[in-house]
Amino acid sequence: MPHVIKTPYTVDVFDLMHRPGEMREKTIDVTVPEDFGNAMIGVKTGSLLHLDLRMESLHDGILVSADVDATAAGECGRCLIDIEQPVQVEFQELFAYSSDEAFEYEVHEDTIDLEPVIRDAVVLSLPFQPVCQEDCLGLCPICGVRLLDNPGHEHEAPIDSRWAALGNLAGLDEFASTDEAETTQDVTDAQSGIDREKR
Repeated sequence: MPHVIKTPYTVDVFDLMHRPGEMREKTIDVTVPEDFGNAMIGVKTGSLLHLDLRMESLHDGILVSADVDATAAGECGRCLIDIEQPVQVEFQELFAYSSDEAFEYEVHEDTIDLEPVIRDAVVLSLPFQPVCQEDCLGLCPICGVRLLDNPGHEHEAPIDSRWAALGNLAGLDEFASTDEAETTQDVTDAQSGIDREKR
């Protein structure tokens, strides 16, 4: 069996081994040596991980129950600002004395390594799409401004290039209408002049 390399997550259980019925409670504060989480949020290196442990000796191993408290840091999945969220998880796992496929974790040289259990429990509790607040509106798709910081933010609707020609035609129609009105007025004035000459 390879020699155990102790980490901040390693706990000595020598006083509990092969003593069914014995129980110990222990509190540990771990300075996280390496990030763990998902692409958007996670527990960062150097942050504090608080563990409340209850360890019970059984015939086939050590049963560990734990409450884990930490703070996860990352960015909002909608507006991309930095955020922090509390992490509170619980787990219960048996660390077996023997190497048996039925048990995922084992006691090694009178110690147990809590890191893989804590890592799995914390990572599974983290949201894949964390948000700064539930009603976050995200970013403007046109200019990228954060919408919560700019209430009422909007842009003029872009003109579809396919309709631009119709806009030009509208201008021509207006010009044509004006020209027609002027022509009609000229004809009316001329007719009035003829009528006055006849009198």
